[in-house]
Amino acid sequence: MGRRRAPELYRAPFPLYALQVDPSAGLLIAAGGGGAAKTGIKNGVHFLQLERINGRLSASLVHSHDTETRATMNLALAGDILAAGQDAHCQLLHFQAHQQKGDKAEKAGSKEQGPRQRKGAAPAEKKCGVETQQEGLELRVENLQVVQTDFSPDPLQKVVCFNHDNTLLATGGTDGYVRVWKVPSLEKVLEFKAHEGEIEDLALGPDGKLVTVGWDLKASVWQKDQLVTQLHWQENGPTFSSTPYRYQACRFGQVPDQPAGLRLFTVQIPHKRLRQPPPCYLTAWDGSNFLPLRTKSCGHEVISCLNVSESGTFLGLGTVTGSVAIYIAFSLQGVFLCGSCSWCVSGLLL
Repeated sequence: MGRRRAPELYRAPFPLYALQVDPSAGLLIAAGGGGAAKTGIKNGVHFLQLERINGRLSASLVHSHDTETRATMNLALAGDILAAGQDAHCQLLHFQAHQQKGDKAEKAGSKEQGPRQRKGAAPAEKKCGVETQQEGLELRVENLQVVQTDFSPDPLQKVVCFNHDNTLLATGGTDGYVRVWKVPSLEKVLEFKAHEGEIEDLALGPDGKLVTVGWDLKASVWQKDQLVTQLHWQENGPTFSSTPYRYQACRFGQVPDQPAGLRLFTVQIPHKRLRQPPPCYLTAWDGSNFLPLRTKSCGHEVISCLNVSESGTFLGLGTVTGSVAIYIAFSLQGVFLCGSCSWCVSGLLL
């Protein structure tokens, strides 16, 4: 599997930490920032329109939403609602995008430099409820509810996800607690200690089961706050006596051609950095009994993120050194590898 160099789609004016795509509106949503430090690096959520121009994918900045002193570290999308993890809080954003007839001037502007703009249009930055209109596309973003989701001494929300019908969202962070909230009120409906130490990732299945992975080397399956089982990836895989591994990421995925089929995918990485790093591993699990189906090595570069295509056909992996790899979900066979950037891949979409 030869390494390729990916073409650049978008260069943000701040470090990027999270990505989402709204296929119905043709929008790429990218978020990040410099945080509260007074470095001059802004914090924001950028909305970009995706188009194919001469056979190549292009992204044009439509709207820039200012998040003031808070960098967005993780994102989840449910229709026209975004859940943004910002420090110890979860901020809900509501956005509306629709086509307009004729050219209209923007109602808000900014000197911020970002990716390629549409002809005659300038980027816009907003604090609350300001519209951006350019070449027939109108976008409005407003802040909804916000709630603190992590309460450790150095609090940080690390992950957020919606359930299958977007009525609930789950959060996890450095205090090891899972908290579940109603949408859009953010009324808390469930709270329990899932891990000793940080929660690294979590995934909600269509049947309500929740999978969590943490820095305590455990991966657990929950039904509400009741432990169903813990995952043991080495049952059908390699064993190491001297190298502890921890679960880095977890995602549910459909089984192609099986409407009721469900798979769980996890990534395992060495818990400690070594001079000669051992390989990382990718595991596919049966989504009903949570037994491991197959495990394969996915190289020596430390994996930072995992995603599954909507059809369940492909898996995407990002690494801390900036590489991206695509795998076939059924066989865990690698089909594509590229160097996408010079720093850690913190968000990945398929």
